[in-house]
Amino acid sequence: MPLIALTGGIASGKSTIATRLAEHGAVVVDADAIVRDVQQPGSPVLDEIVREFGADVIRPDGSLDRAGLGARVFGDDDAIACLNRIVHPAVRTESQRRFDEAFAADPDAVVVYDVPLLVEARVDDPWELIVVAHAPSDVRLRRLVEFRGMSETDAAARVASQVDDSARLAVADVVIDTTGTIDDTIRQVDELWARLPDLVARNARGSG
Repeated sequence: MPLIALTGGIASGKSTIATRLAEHGAVVVDADAIVRDVQQPGSPVLDEIVREFGADVIRPDGSLDRAGLGARVFGDDDAIACLNRIVHPAVRTESQRRFDEAFAADPDAVVVYDVPLLVEARVDDPWELIVVAHAPSDVRLRRLVEFRGMSETDAAARVASQVDDSARLAVADVVIDTTGTIDDTIRQVDELWARLPDLVARNARGSG
């Protein structure tokens, strides 16, 4: 019943890896989806966000203006820290509930937590394996411009706002190099899946 953390910087190909692991049968828990869920109208998290950042972060339909809030806190370390203090505990609680639910349904499940902010928030959790999707920053910048329509300035700012690649690589048990084609990435994920029992067992011995 391995619990695996999957992380990577923006445009690193992490979603491609998560999708392929799900195709192999893994239960993928998406941290970004949980963030959206815990910020639904009427939630304690959204109420606290409004208290801290004002009612203008709410859309007319009562939902959170995620883009507007993101633009407000972007580049402001104090505002980001405040937002994290509100959101992260709720995300941690809900993610653990989903892990427990998956293992209760199938004690032999492979559960993958797709979590962008692993290094920033949850690196010390008891993961059986940490998988890092990695592509150099210049490759990710190009993807943001070509595939997501960002300006070069905005793309560079987004990459710079995240933890340095070296910090992710330092905690990795497995690195999947996504610099090449999607087929190259898929091949590496398939190899990871085939080796997963041995990798988890080796990590367990190493931590024992």
